[in-house]
Amino acid sequence: MAESTRSLTDLFGMLGPRKAAAAETANPDLSVTNVAELSYATKALHKFLAGLQATDNPLLLDLGPVVGSNVTFFGEHLGCRIRVEDIAHDIDRHVKANTLDQLPEFFTKRFTQEPGSVDGILCWDTLDFLDRPAAQALATALSGLLKPDGCLLGFFSTADARDSVYTKYVVVDESTLKYRAYPASRPRQRSLLNGDIIKLFKDLRVVDSFLMKSKMREMLFRKPNRS
Repeated sequence: MAESTRSLTDLFGMLGPRKAAAAETANPDLSVTNVAELSYATKALHKFLAGLQATDNPLLLDLGPVVGSNVTFFGEHLGCRIRVEDIAHDIDRHVKANTLDQLPEFFTKRFTQEPGSVDGILCWDTLDFLDRPAAQALATALSGLLKPDGCLLGFFSTADARDSVYTKYVVVDESTLKYRAYPASRPRQRSLLNGDIIKLFKDLRVVDSFLMKSKMREMLFRKPNRS
């Protein structure tokens, strides 16, 4: 398993996510070494960090898999508490159990944090792998978890390809991420338009939106303080 994961990671850096996944599927024993991971310049991450730096001991919710270096990075930069909730694992589990239709209800009860208790959420590209009802249920749950003035950072693919590849985001610094790809049990669903994303997070305000050359849209949201 470790050899397979390393092989896929190396291939992703050289070929990109869809081609790497295809190569891994065609030849799971293929191993490429000494290939740099693909770096990605992010415009929204430093704004997300800036939005949380004024908060003492913020609570950060990370919807990706556990990445030790990310936990260290956010701990050092924000002095935060961080909870990792791997939504990709939830999706895969429902695919294998043939219960995808239950995902909307599942997301309404998924999180144990109290409403209005989370300062920041790293949504990454999680919503790309959900159909509209499940995406809406997750977005509504996340909006409810945020404190007033809390921030949510999400990435959304604008490409047409429906590849079955998750992306593990590894933070290098405030303006740079690296990608690591790993197989997904479900392909990406229909790309969300800008207006679709805003409707999903109707209780939040769009702070910044960046359409990147990598065919990813970065969007930073903040929960209004209505007091």
